[in-house]
Amino acid sequence: MGSADVWVAKDDGTEIIRAREIAAVSLDYDGNITARLAGGEAVLVTLVGGRTHHDEHRPSDFHRELLRVVAQLSDSSGAHLVLPVHDESRGWVWVSQPL
Repeated sequence: MGSADVWVAKDDGTEIIRAREIAAVSLDYDGNITARLAGGEAVLVTLVGGRTHHDEHRPSDFHRELLRVVAQLSDSSGAHLVLPVHDESRGWVWVSQPL
């Protein structure tokens, strides 16, 4: 394996996708963070639902923060899981964990 194996989980942990399969990430008006997967069919995965966790506001660049975390981890060794977490003091953040 030439680079790190990075995976991204949904906020509730029900789906985990390989980061290198993500073709695009978007933040819609309802606060959903959605990943479009590369490949023949247009597969969308909602990583963070807009109305979960008591309607806490997500940063307007939360989808870009995911890209930053994945890019940083791509240069590291080993496998990592990235997941969105709501912290009472910091709000929404992307957290990485080694696998």
